[in-house]
Amino acid sequence: MNNYLNTLGLAARARKIITGETLITKIRNNEVEFVIIASDASDNTKKKITDKCTSYKVEYVIACTIDELSSAIGKKNRVALGIQDTGFAKILKEKIGG
Repeated sequence: MNNYLNTLGLAARARKIITGETLITKIRNNEVEFVIIASDASDNTKKKITDKCTSYKVEYVIACTIDELSSAIGKKNRVALGIQDTGFAKILKEKIGG
């Protein structure tokens, strides 16, 4: 599990991760390859993001906690992350099993 968090950190440093409200917009514009949602996110947030991913055929996974996601990328209170790079998305899918 820790292994993919390290990869998330690399993706963040390469500026290939999108978070926050702009994530939904980027999903809509097909600029996101893969989405990771924290397991302890609110039900409303999970539904909003998963529905958008399903609608626009973007793969997603619900994994780890808000604290783990946040510390992996070096920012606070991140509930979901969108991976914009195809290579990082492929690696993370393999490591998480998504």
